[in-house]
Amino acid sequence: MLQPTPPLATTHEILPPGDDALQSEVLAWQDTLVRERRMAANTVEAYGRDLRQFLLHRQARHGTLGIADLIGLKPRDLRGFMAARRGEGIGGRSLMRALAGLRSFAKHLEREGHGTVAALGGVRSPKVERRLPRPIPIKAARAMTDVDLRAGETRDPWILARDAAVLALLYGSGLRISEALGLARRDAPLPGVESVTVTGKGDKQRMVPILPVVAEAVAAYVVTCPHPLPPDGPLFVGAKGGPLSPRIIQYAVAAMRGGLGLPDTATPHALRHSFATHLLGRQGELRAIQELLGHASLSTTQLYTKVDAARLMDAFDHAHPRAGSTVTRRAPDSAGRSQAR
Repeated sequence: MLQPTPPLATTHEILPPGDDALQSEVLAWQDTLVRERRMAANTVEAYGRDLRQFLLHRQARHGTLGIADLIGLKPRDLRGFMAARRGEGIGGRSLMRALAGLRSFAKHLEREGHGTVAALGGVRSPKVERRLPRPIPIKAARAMTDVDLRAGETRDPWILARDAAVLALLYGSGLRISEALGLARRDAPLPGVESVTVTGKGDKQRMVPILPVVAEAVAAYVVTCPHPLPPDGPLFVGAKGGPLSPRIIQYAVAAMRGGLGLPDTATPHALRHSFATHLLGRQGELRAIQELLGHASLSTTQLYTKVDAARLMDAFDHAHPRAGSTVTRRAPDSAGRSQAR
């Protein structure tokens, strides 16, 4: 079969091990995920990485791999891989994603007429405890969106303005980092713009509000950016003028954490959590927050009610004159159940 144009970088160094037929099907599968399933590039990359890890695991035990080797897998082979990954410290959430990627590739092989990977039907997905989002306190979230020209700062002022504008969109409009970096210059939320349309997961579009302070941060970046910003090009660019990588923003936030006294959980995505939690704490309506975040399910948004409940319990512990008594009360745990305190 003809080898499709890969959606991601696919050199022989990062392709999974296996014969030519297997590698060709991997490329075709990734191409399908992007072009037909319209999966996010990060998800496709993660699925490909998980598949490569599984095939490396199999190759170490059985040598060169082909499609027939995958069709003939036994449930114990998959359980052995999962056990090995757990032994490396990989958590249940990552293992669940790895299993989902393997199942996706197996379905692709079946559609292409290679047969069914029956072993996948005999393996249960690992149990994953749903973790509560970990928002950033209001004062720190505001500080993260300010342009900081502190002593010793070596980055150019326009880069500081760019990072502040991106973070302002995450906290002020609840965007995912991929949504902010996916904005085109023609859609820049500048002063006078009250809302902007963003493309989220599954290529779903939604309209989000733009606060004046966010628009001013974007304008400050656009004015100072030394690179051309054509209308159809990306709004946010890197130091050399190319598309801005999410990792650059992640590194910038990591550098801020020390100065602000924040834990490692203070990430760019935590600003999106903060957007939702702070809105809810000020009586924001849950359905409206769901729409603003672009959640497909209300149950996902409802996690923020548990975060707010935990925050109220903490405030009670610190403020109520009887909070230090020996009376046993119950507070919600991470799954929403009550537990003695």
